[in-house]
Amino acid sequence: MTKHRIVFVGTGDIALPSFATLLDAGLVALVTQPDKPVGRKQVLTPPRIKQEALAHGIPVLQPESARDRSFLAELTALKPDVIVVMAYGQILSQAFLDIARVACINLHASLLPRYRGAACIQAAIDAGDRQTGVTVMYVIKALDAGDIILKKELAIGRHETGGELHDRLADLAPVALTEALAQLAEGTASREPQDEASASYVSKLLREDGEIDWSLDAEALERRIRAYDPWPGTSTSYVDKKGRVRRLKIFPQVKVCDQQGTPGEVLAVDGLLRVACGKGALEIDRLQADGSRRMTAVEFMLGAPLAVGDCLGN
Repeated sequence: MTKHRIVFVGTGDIALPSFATLLDAGLVALVTQPDKPVGRKQVLTPPRIKQEALAHGIPVLQPESARDRSFLAELTALKPDVIVVMAYGQILSQAFLDIARVACINLHASLLPRYRGAACIQAAIDAGDRQTGVTVMYVIKALDAGDIILKKELAIGRHETGGELHDRLADLAPVALTEALAQLAEGTASREPQDEASASYVSKLLREDGEIDWSLDAEALERRIRAYDPWPGTSTSYVDKKGRVRRLKIFPQVKVCDQQGTPGEVLAVDGLLRVACGKGALEIDRLQADGSRRMTAVEFMLGAPLAVGDCLGN
């Protein structure tokens, strides 16, 4: 690979393999988000990618805002040929983009223009897509709308979770990045405009997005439970024997079955917890109640917290 002067801009763990690929390929600095308070004790914790950079002697810049003038001056002084962005978490100004001599490019974990935005991995599983991938594109001010250099496709496994697909896309991204950088060096990188009519957007997921809507079809809920594992996770409410409203987290894998009932109705508690959906039902075998550990449905039902006819959710 021709050694451009490269600045890597990223924060999320999905960017780690791509960052590591550049350690011997002209990487001159990392730009990442500031350290954040983590946990109950709010311990100030650096992003993992910062730890990796420091371990290899790579300078790290952590601006509160990527629009800050003093930061832009520092970035300009690095004289980057190429700026590579992946999972950074800040909007980049035109002044930022103009600093790269050759190009500012972005690695995005979907086959653009499908699923622009933050929750692209979860969205692909949730929609029942059979394929996803990594797109390398030129960065412009509009969200994930730049011209495409190349795409690398990846089949989605029938029982794959959001976390598992995240890790496989993280491993695919360096392949796409290496090829794109070689094309930029050779002057052969394409500029394929995105089809705006085919574009779709997915916003950042919040914890409350994991609330299970039992009126959905069982097949749709099965996909969502996989898609939202590990974040934001999926959960529902139930009323225990003391009349208290409790939370119950649901984990993959769940099984779709044909039994019918009122959405949220408990249909069976013998070995597996079976709950009616808008169409069909789900058999649940891994769950976690408030204040407890993750357990099997058999373990959960030892305390007889639910009975046939009880209703989950609102």
